[in-house]
This record gives sequence, structure tokens and C-alpha cells, in this order.
Amino acid sequence: MSKYVIGVDVGGTNIKLGLVNPSQKVIARTNLITKSFIRDPRDLIRAIADQIVEIIDNNGLSRKDIRGVGIGLPGLIDTPRGMVRLLPNIPGWRNVPLKVDLEKKLKIRVFLENDANLIALGEWKHGAGRGVENMVCMTLGTGVGSGLILNNQLYRGPGFAAGELGHMPLNEHGPVCGCGGFGCFERYVGNTQLLAQAIRIMNKKTITLEEMRRLAEGRNAKALKFWKEAAIHMGNGLIGIVNLLNPQRIVIGGGVSNNFEFLFPTIKEVIRKRAMPTQASMVKIVRGELGNDAGILGAQVLVNEEK
Repeated sequence: MSKYVIGVDVGGTNIKLGLVNPSQKVIARTNLITKSFIRDPRDLIRAIADQIVEIIDNNGLSRKDIRGVGIGLPGLIDTPRGMVRLLPNIPGWRNVPLKVDLEKKLKIRVFLENDANLIALGEWKHGAGRGVENMVCMTLGTGVGSGLILNNQLYRGPGFAAGELGHMPLNEHGPVCGCGGFGCFERYVGNTQLLAQAIRIMNKKTITLEEMRRLAEGRNAKALKFWKEAAIHMGNGLIGIVNLLNPQRIVIGGGVSNNFEFLFPTIKEVIRKRAMPTQASMVKIVRGELGNDAGILGAQVLVNEEK
């Protein structure tokens, strides 16, 4: 009998949960604020378990109706062991046995994956990556992640750590990153860095990326310059990926991608000018189609493809 899947997308800012029915549709959603539970991993685990139970109960289901829970997290995940090795943007998360802890609480099978990998699976099966064999999915938010679909399968690498585009260096002498390196891509286009840059450019004490978007829509020169500089960093960060992997498609998602009209033309121009001609001519840069449901639908793919 077909069963439901619960997807959990843990971000540095928000945790999104969704119930996916056997027809692969998200029929219920809820969310948590990550920072409310980051003092102790046990608090976050308890909060996720409580929300999973609530979403099951509120939809008139029992645990027997749930095939599994798929959870995406922003860091290094040992998928077979169900272990969270490191979450660079959430303090205190090192070597946390999340799969075992949640399965004890829920009595439901739990599957862990890097959050960008789940988003890549979702976009590949249900969104902007449908029909391609080789795809890179980049997510822009609190951090920068990416998932790799190579030869029609998710590529994790032997250490289950492949796809860390956000921690590829853009600068030999750049700012220190939460991963322990410096000059990382994420330190130029992550939300925190973009906001700091926006405050500097606009000479204000506080400003939001939504305000920067509205200013750009009004053709404010400083706001347009801000988005162009961000797009140049993004394009430069993707050149190595284009040259190395020769992907057919790069899917860009996450909150920052909502500003695609100010970002994508410059990203495409940078890649066209700087990447090797063959690779540059073959790759399409597209916006993710699934929005906030990408990780939840990716969890459905992960759970249903497990033996």
C-alpha cells in the first residue's frame, strides 16, 4: 500500500516540515524558527519530533501510514550512519546521532541527507531539473549549498561530503568561514554577508534584502550595483563547477534567488565570458521551480528510493 512521507528541511534560519501524500503532493506544512532551539541539539531534536507527531495527528494519520521521515540538514551528514558530523551555521552540532535519536522517539524510519542534496533531488525529479542526466543545484540562503546529480544519480562522494560549493575558496586571503577555511564562496554571497554589504552600500544602520529588491525595482543605482556585485561573485563561484563537471543545467534556489531578474543576467554573462567555451555553451542557468517545497519533495524522493 502507498504511504505518506514527512519531509523536514532544516535551515540556518527556519525549519520547514511537510506531509507528502502518495501522489507526491505536499498536503500539509508547518515550520519552526531555528534559533529558538540552537542552544542544545537535544532541544531541536525534541522540537522536530513534536512537530512530526503533530502533523501526523492533525491529518488523521497514524505512524503506520508513514513510510519514513526524510530530513535535510545544512552541513556534513554521514548518510548511512545517520550521523550529523557538522553544521557550520548551527552551533553545537558535531557528531550528533540524529537518526537513532529520532527513531527512538518516533518509532518511524528516519533518513538523513544534506539539505542541498535533498533540494537537488526534489528539483531533479519534480522541478527545474526534470529530464537531465547531469545537474548542479545551488541554494542561496543563510549559507550556500549545492547538490550534484551526475549520470542520473545523486553524487555524495566517498565521505558523503561532495557538493560543498559554498566552501570553495574565491579568495586566497578572504574572511574566515564557519567551516574553518577562509575566503569561501559563502562568505561573499550568504545572507549575512549580503546584508552587511547592503548596509555599507546604502549607508544605513539596518536594511533588508527585500528592501534592496524594492529599491532595485525602482531603479535605485546603489541597489542595482549591490545586486550586480553579488551576481558577479555567484558567477565566478560557478565557473569552476561549469569547467570541471560540464553540467547540462545549474538550478539556483533559496531565498536570494527570488531576486533572479537582478542576478541571472550577470551570472550568465560571467560564465559565458570566463568559463571554457564548450562547457559555457552547454549549460543552462535556471531558477528552481519548487520554492519552499523543494527539500520536502526531495525527502519524498530519498525515502521512497531507499530499499
